[in-house]
Amino acid sequence: MYEARSKDIVLRKVREALAKSAPVVPPTPDFTSDLHPPLDDDLSVTFATNFLKNSGVFIYCESEEDFYDQLFAYKQEKSIENLYVWEQEWQLKLHAAGINFLDDESNFIKQGDAGLTTCEALITRTGSVFVTGTSESGRRLSIFPEKHLIVAYMSQLVPDIKDGLQLIKKKYGNKIPSMISLVSGPSRTADIEKTLVMGAHGPREMVLFLIDDTPH
Repeated sequence: MYEARSKDIVLRKVREALAKSAPVVPPTPDFTSDLHPPLDDDLSVTFATNFLKNSGVFIYCESEEDFYDQLFAYKQEKSIENLYVWEQEWQLKLHAAGINFLDDESNFIKQGDAGLTTCEALITRTGSVFVTGTSESGRRLSIFPEKHLIVAYMSQLVPDIKDGLQLIKKKYGNKIPSMISLVSGPSRTADIEKTLVMGAHGPREMVLFLIDDTPH
């Protein structure tokens, strides 16, 4: 008897629901429109703002010569004795500029104060940096030292992640790097008691030297 009543109640609710007018159907979304609002014309300003929000250290350099001065000053300020540089092009440039660095791989995990690397692209929308494992710095130099220093050019700025991936595809063709990483500021975690810890799985500090290579 109880089961029959329960069944009648369910059927009555179903009939009442069907008797009601259909709800307003929302309009079909336009999948061709952009997901995000358009960016400002000056990508460098927007990138710098977002990069700083990610707890990165942003240093603008008017030229390569200015970069050498800024790097030297930063090393002095932070008392960096062991700066590791593995990319031959920048080894030659820093040597000519009179900036001391280490170019071997011995003890860099234990004594490396900082590692200087290049990058593939700068993502304006998120203030992030695209790095891959194909450079001479490999995967390790951007992870193990306490400070990750990145030297990049204004011409590497792109609006969104998809644009950065297109740059990588254009550069490497069918030989896409096995490691592509989107880095947004220094390593951090809040897994333990919701307490933010910097340098949990990588560098405690991420420093970007952005060289202005735009026509003046």
